[in-house]
Amino acid sequence: MDIIVRIARSAGILRPRDLDEHRIPRQYLRLAVEQGRLNRIARGLYIDPSTKSTMHHTLATAARRVPKGVICLLSALRFHGLTTQAPHEVWLAIDRKARKPRMDHPPLRIVRFSGRSLMYGVLVRSVDGVQIHVFNAAKTVADCFKYRNKIGLDVALEALRDCRRKRKATAAELWEASKVCRVSRVMQPYLESLN
Repeated sequence: MDIIVRIARSAGILRPRDLDEHRIPRQYLRLAVEQGRLNRIARGLYIDPSTKSTMHHTLATAARRVPKGVICLLSALRFHGLTTQAPHEVWLAIDRKARKPRMDHPPLRIVRFSGRSLMYGVLVRSVDGVQIHVFNAAKTVADCFKYRNKIGLDVALEALRDCRRKRKATAAELWEASKVCRVSRVMQPYLESLN
């Protein structure tokens, strides 16, 4: 049990497959939960009860469940502190050919990306001991303009203003991200008005 708790502390969020490399049978997870040594936060996800979770804990949970996904749009805006929106779902970008993940917790909002738009501007950050992939601020703002029909133009404009005011990205970074997302013509008048 001590080894399982140690693994959970180092992993941040423990999955049953994490025990396989240590050759520990998975039924010990149930025993650890019954004894109060681990908490089950969702199907197949466990944490150490003494773990202090941050406000981005749902992002860590989603990243642990969908390791090739990238936190995007409203969730990425929230991560970078660029919005007043509080999304009740985790917005996750996956490859357009990837299988859609099935999860009950946290609720996911899947967006399909392809090619360079999925790879450009990806940052790796640690949240609650879990490595997450999230788009940088400039790419997130450009994505908001690309998906303005889904999230609203007002959200995209607020994100752009906050990004420039808080100096999360330069005008050049925003312009480059707009070209990658193919929204440079849409963003150009708004970028010029902020300069």
